[in-house]
Amino acid sequence: MLDRRELMKRAGMAALVTGLGSSRALALDTVTLPFDNGERPLVRYPQKRPMIGLTSRPPQLETPFSIFNDGPITPNNAFFVRYHLADIPYDLDPDKFTLEIKGKVDKPLKLSLREIKKLKPVELVAVNQCSGNSRGFFSPRVAGGQLANGAMGNARWRGVPLKTILDMAGVQPGAKQVTFNGMDGPVSDRTPDFVKALDIDHAGDGEVMLAYGMNGDDLPFLNGFPLRLIVPGYYGTYWVKHLNEITVIDSVFDGFWMKSAYRIPDTPNNSVEPGTAPKATIPINRFTVRSFITNVTDGARLRPGGTTLKGIAFDGGKGIKEVAVSIDGGKTWMPAKLGKDLGKYSFREWKLKVALAAGAYEIKVRATNNAGDTQPMDPLWNPAGYLRNVVETVRVTAA
Repeated sequence: MLDRRELMKRAGMAALVTGLGSSRALALDTVTLPFDNGERPLVRYPQKRPMIGLTSRPPQLETPFSIFNDGPITPNNAFFVRYHLADIPYDLDPDKFTLEIKGKVDKPLKLSLREIKKLKPVELVAVNQCSGNSRGFFSPRVAGGQLANGAMGNARWRGVPLKTILDMAGVQPGAKQVTFNGMDGPVSDRTPDFVKALDIDHAGDGEVMLAYGMNGDDLPFLNGFPLRLIVPGYYGTYWVKHLNEITVIDSVFDGFWMKSAYRIPDTPNNSVEPGTAPKATIPINRFTVRSFITNVTDGARLRPGGTTLKGIAFDGGKGIKEVAVSIDGGKTWMPAKLGKDLGKYSFREWKLKVALAAGAYEIKVRATNNAGDTQPMDPLWNPAGYLRNVVETVRVTAA
């Protein structure tokens, strides 16, 4: 029998998906992102605080950057939203939901959400970042969603390792990849379904997981309820939402979203000369190393004297080794103090107290990971607008 709390929770989910499917988001105001044609509506969806709206069908929501100054964990109601296909499963029933595991396995499975939750759980703090995060800053401009720096978030995910599910099904010899499909779909039969793939060794590494929990609660609907794929250190294109189908295959998957879309130049730094096309490409994969100042905005006026700068840094899984800050445009650098280590896939907070006399300052922040990878001083370019990780600059005046 269901207790009263569970009944209320399910009733709340039913009301949520009904509201999402039948009404538009509430437009509250507008914001202007710091690049050409940067005006965006500030909108509110169920389970979300006011977010920066990019599109409404399907909903694409960017996190206001000030949220990242509140701590290393991004709240569920402020976590960015990205969809590719507009047929979103607003009518899903968690009691009837099943995850199917099929293909080159000894024992095809269909697991209910309840059965998945009975398996031994794991937790992992990891950043999810959209491949196109910061695309709006590319010069020359490129096609695609013109995002600022808010298409990312860091959460504590709870679920089961994908390896556990694959072991239950029994992967057959000769398997090469695993594909993942969710309940969202195209509205036109000419649009390819959104299916992603991982190599079999990666899929079964014990870190890739199926998450049903986020920051101590169920996944928000727009972030993949009731189940999503978590691929730590990899861009969000692989983090399939509303996941309901896993297929083990003995070939390299050649679907549109792997073979044609989400590709980066096959060059040493995955970039090409601005305005040119790469000769060869590979699928996008791990994050580049990044860092940001979160408590001071570009153009701010500060009081002269001691000022504590703070921010975040992260990478694709090596872990942050150091963060350095320059207040003179990159001529000299000072080491910042790193905050608590929540894991190699998490945001790492940093802070540094600096003395600012009256005048203008160009403040830069640069992170280096444990493999020695660091951020470039000049922005790299590719035609899809991916991988941006240039040293960030904030210009302030002390007066």
